[in-house]
Amino acid sequence: MAQKSTIYKLELSVSDMDRHYYETHKLTVAKHPSETDERLMVRLVAFALNASEQLELTKGLSDDDEPDIWQKSLSGELELWVALGLPSEKIVRQSCSKAKEVIIYSYGRTAEVWWEKIKNSTTRFDNLRVVHFSEADTQELAKLANRTMKLQVNIQDGDVMVSVDESIVYLSQSKWKDTA
Repeated sequence: MAQKSTIYKLELSVSDMDRHYYETHKLTVAKHPSETDERLMVRLVAFALNASEQLELTKGLSDDDEPDIWQKSLSGELELWVALGLPSEKIVRQSCSKAKEVIIYSYGRTAEVWWEKIKNSTTRFDNLRVVHFSEADTQELAKLANRTMKLQVNIQDGDVMVSVDESIVYLSQSKWKDTA
């Protein structure tokens, strides 16, 4: 019998001083049975880092043809494709051909090995950004996961502070590849 997704209800308050974006999003997130708390929380941070009125969480792990997060224009064009983890070179190539901008948020202990393997093949993609979160930071972030939470994300000068109740985690971003 297949396991069902776990539903998380959250209030995500974003204070992004870099983009002058200040908004609260009420989100219902389905956590796939194979998704870890770490991945779920990275997904929420990625949402906060790119938050806008049109940004949407997708089916993620449930659908291979969709990113984890996307933003479409009013005419349905794919403006932003956000992927998490360590996508294959083929997935990177396909996503870069489908969207105006692609951002990969990598994390985990094998991220550096993954990047060394595919970075030379990504030089031709002017619409690709790769941002890395350290394993220590994302593991701390995973400890904040809760089925109902009020998540506050503050962003200033590229630094990210995530808080739930009295717990705070600071994330540093390493930009491995930036758009041209």
